[in-house]
Amino acid sequence: MKRTTGVKIKGIGRCVPELVATNEDYAKIVDTSDEWITQRTGIKTRHISNGEPNFFLGAKAAKEALAEAGISADELGLIICATCTPDYYTPSEACLIQRELGAAGFPCIDINCACSGFVYGVDMARRYLACDDMKYVLVVATEELSKFVDYEDRSTCILFGDAAAAVVLEKQDDTLFSSFTAADGSGAPFLAARALLTINPFRAEEDTYDMRMPEPHRHYLLQEGKEVYKFATNALPLAVSKACEKAEIAPAELDAVIPHQANVRIIETAAKKLGVSMDKMVLNIRDYGNTSSASIPNAFYDGVKSGRIKRGDKVCFVGFGGGLTYGAVVLEY
Repeated sequence: MKRTTGVKIKGIGRCVPELVATNEDYAKIVDTSDEWITQRTGIKTRHISNGEPNFFLGAKAAKEALAEAGISADELGLIICATCTPDYYTPSEACLIQRELGAAGFPCIDINCACSGFVYGVDMARRYLACDDMKYVLVVATEELSKFVDYEDRSTCILFGDAAAAVVLEKQDDTLFSSFTAADGSGAPFLAARALLTINPFRAEEDTYDMRMPEPHRHYLLQEGKEVYKFATNALPLAVSKACEKAEIAPAELDAVIPHQANVRIIETAAKKLGVSMDKMVLNIRDYGNTSSASIPNAFYDGVKSGRIKRGDKVCFVGFGGGLTYGAVVLEY
């Protein structure tokens, strides 16, 4: 096992909306059933915003993480917020979370790597901390997928929920840490939601630029399920293998793998390719569904609080999603 300069997770936090939507609730609005959803996805319930802003969820998760870490928000050197569902185009969610924490004077940035956002955020935090000009970095992943889910599309609306989770990180020498992050932009059309259209009084009446993207239905999420499944079942084991190779350990030596909670079938298929037992996969997709960048830290939170993950364990965070993006981080908790 290779030891290097990495990060220590000092504190974790989570916040989910109180409103819960069951499979039976979805059967009332689209042609589906509890059996159909459960067999194909492993999902039973998901939390849905009842009006709580995305930054509000993120700030509550951040406050819990800071309290567990035993530090104040003023001691932070940076906030990285992973989200693809911000409340505003500007200001950033990270700035709004900083405001809610009652802090100021340090940088705040948002990153949009879709479901891989938390992995990217932890990797970025480690690189900032290595510069020795900040002591703590707060990584918050907060998502409200209910903002762009089409609740008339039974193939997608059943999958997604809303959640936020956060970690406080500090630099740690002589520890286990490795990362692998990547993207394949050629797969961009497979998972997409449209942002603002270019509308102004000076433009031509007809579109002249080929976006090479699916025709948007308003701002709703569009997904090519088969293509995403094919990508994910290859990207997950590849990312874990690459990160483990850098750490000079075998995937079987990991104590826990915390994958993006997209679909239990994807995780089962990837586990077989890795040669890793499903017992090592930390899952909570049954209760929360797919919460994009928040899904990995959300499952990690449950793993820690239940005692499934303990201090000293070798853990792997692995994400895959829109972009298409993918990546993994291996560290010692």
